[in-house]
Amino acid sequence: MIRYCITVIENSLTTAMLAALISAAVWKGGDLRGRKIFALGSALGCAAALCLAVLRRTTAINIGIVNAWILAAAFAASLVFIVLLWRDDGASRPVRFSLSSSALAGPLLFYALPSLFLLPSEFVLAGQSVFSTEFLINLAGAALGLALVILAAYALFRLVVPVGENPRSVQTPPWFKIILSALLLANMINHSAEVTRFLMARRIIPLWRGLFKIIMAVSNNKNVFLFLGIGIAALLPLMILFGKKSALKHGGAEAGPGLKQLNPAEKRKQRATLRRLRRCCGLAVVVLAFGVFALTGLKAWDRREVALSPPEPFNLEGEEILIPIERIEDGRLHRFAWNASDSTEVRFIVIKKSAAAWGVGLDACDICGNTGYYERRDGVICKLCDVVMNKSTIGFKGGCNPVPLNYTVRGGAMVVETADLENEKGRFK
Repeated sequence: MIRYCITVIENSLTTAMLAALISAAVWKGGDLRGRKIFALGSALGCAAALCLAVLRRTTAINIGIVNAWILAAAFAASLVFIVLLWRDDGASRPVRFSLSSSALAGPLLFYALPSLFLLPSEFVLAGQSVFSTEFLINLAGAALGLALVILAAYALFRLVVPVGENPRSVQTPPWFKIILSALLLANMINHSAEVTRFLMARRIIPLWRGLFKIIMAVSNNKNVFLFLGIGIAALLPLMILFGKKSALKHGGAEAGPGLKQLNPAEKRKQRATLRRLRRCCGLAVVVLAFGVFALTGLKAWDRREVALSPPEPFNLEGEEILIPIERIEDGRLHRFAWNASDSTEVRFIVIKKSAAAWGVGLDACDICGNTGYYERRDGVICKLCDVVMNKSTIGFKGGCNPVPLNYTVRGGAMVVETADLENEKGRFK
């Protein structure tokens, strides 16, 4: 659950913050036609993302080429948008500003959303039924991450365009243009590494060693740019919360002494607006802070190494390992280990699947190697890839299932031949 919550935050938070601030700039300065243009561009980006997700799921599409073209378009649109953001008058921006914002929002959504659309399919590919508890828990984790991202975007948007107010009558928060431009530039630098790497791989630009080192440094530290983006976006609510009184101007009146210039009804309206603004500031700070915590503390906790349970004792008679049946009838995962002729520890697991069936296999698989399996709640989990095993398939070949191991039941004990374990010792070296 936590893993998919973190995945959603990593893949979509920057895009959500950008979309919120870009749309706020359009709502502040554009007319109804300009807003419709922006909404159309955003809708086309979402539709294109859905089509790309379907293609990625059903065909062998080269996603690297597609992403390179998308990011190149977003890079060019970002430059045009920044120029128009600073050139055009904030109170009445022409349609060209809405066109540039639409041309920017479309590629940003086109790039970020396919991975979110495909996320539920990863649960199915992992062998989880859509009716299983594990599937629903993972889906809930992804939904939680998405809810936090949407809350962050909503709070940032409402800091610029308060609820129930005419956007043009509300003073733009200080440094808004600087914050939005800085966030766009950080995003451009981050994504330019992927485009440049694609061009260098296709020999479209020379493979210069110095540039290659820079590109790899950027690619290997993508989360640094995510934290940088969160920090830049957090400046907006922090400046409003702790800045000068002029940061809380609304409709030309200041909080405090400025309210004396208004009649009682206008004062009450002003105070209500300021309260809503402060709540949005608090919401934005809390959600962004949780995003940082999720990407640091929660991520470290989720990726902590799981310790395998220690091997259990067994009886060894000649070339046979004997495990009393009464010790393995509880339906839990039992791990055993035997030292091969070269002292290699060969592990195997046993679990009772039903009244008349056992799952017996090596503590290793053909895909993930000898990392082993562990129990989480009632599931058997691969330690490396976190796939939940279907208990009924343990003991059969395929997927991430344990490598099957022959056994017999005789005289109230499960019998495993040491020769079979000797033949598999190479998997544990």
